[in-house]
Amino acid sequence: MEFSVLGKTGREISAIGQGCWQFGGDWGSVSDQDAIEVLHAAADGGVTFYDTADVYGDGHSEQLVGQFLRERRDDSFVVATKLGRRADPFVAETYTRANLRAWTERSLRNLGVDALDLTQLHCPPTPVYSMPEVYDALDEMVSDGWIRNYGVSVETVDEALTALQHPGVATIQIILNVFRRKPLEQVLPAAAASGVGIIARVPLASGLLTGRFTEDTTFLPTDHRAFNRHGESFDQGETFSGVPYEVGVAAAREFTEIVPDGVAPAQFALRWILDQEGVSAVIPGASRPAQAAANAAAASLPPLDADQLAALADLYDRRIREYVHPRW
Repeated sequence: MEFSVLGKTGREISAIGQGCWQFGGDWGSVSDQDAIEVLHAAADGGVTFYDTADVYGDGHSEQLVGQFLRERRDDSFVVATKLGRRADPFVAETYTRANLRAWTERSLRNLGVDALDLTQLHCPPTPVYSMPEVYDALDEMVSDGWIRNYGVSVETVDEALTALQHPGVATIQIILNVFRRKPLEQVLPAAAASGVGIIARVPLASGLLTGRFTEDTTFLPTDHRAFNRHGESFDQGETFSGVPYEVGVAAAREFTEIVPDGVAPAQFALRWILDQEGVSAVIPGASRPAQAAANAAAASLPPLDADQLAALADLYDRRIREYVHPRW
């Protein structure tokens, strides 16, 4: 496992983390037993960083991570959660001091901890990133000892650049993968200059970069890859990185041809992210222990060579850029 410093938190974490969205729904069915086994398999592979949110399964993902923490009892673990998607109505005006504190108290109870290692604004309405009163409320909770650090999770490059203007922001979580390269242009350099950590999410483009899907692959109705392809329930970019499914499947076939023999496409995709300067952690999901173990092992791969990097850049420009680069 490789390790890095998580931005302004100063905490050392595994460069490959464990995403926990799938433990709360929107990815079909993952049993509680499978979820706990995935968390332990990740830890056995050297993972020390776990990312969840208060809306994943209405807090159930946080509760499972809390159970795992009690079972494992390892002070090296760092857990990031998120807040804000519970806002009702989902408008900037709902991001009040009282609501931010209430959401944080709930996460503390769900995780069973005295303080949150890292909480993140969870892709709120765009105006929230410019609201000083929101950051004041987060700073107050740091002073009160409720949270140790805070960051933001964003949908767009512009949101990330806005958040970087606030000195208390320790981390930025953003979609970054072989099919979503725009953050490389401005966000990663600006974050590095400010000492802010980058957490790369949706690293496998919702599974496209595993190379396992075909045009005929079907998904359960409870899986966002079935119900959110056009942004029906939340931002379209969260599903297949915003790439139209058939386009993504065809591009993924070409991606697998670039992957060296003996290397799993998912691991190659994760290694590409680790090679990007400024990335603190990448957070793939997993629904089975073997997937978590394989994800963790991607850190042992050698960096991509110049020919591989050029081929991936060319693939993006030819197949993907027009669909995602202007939007996010």
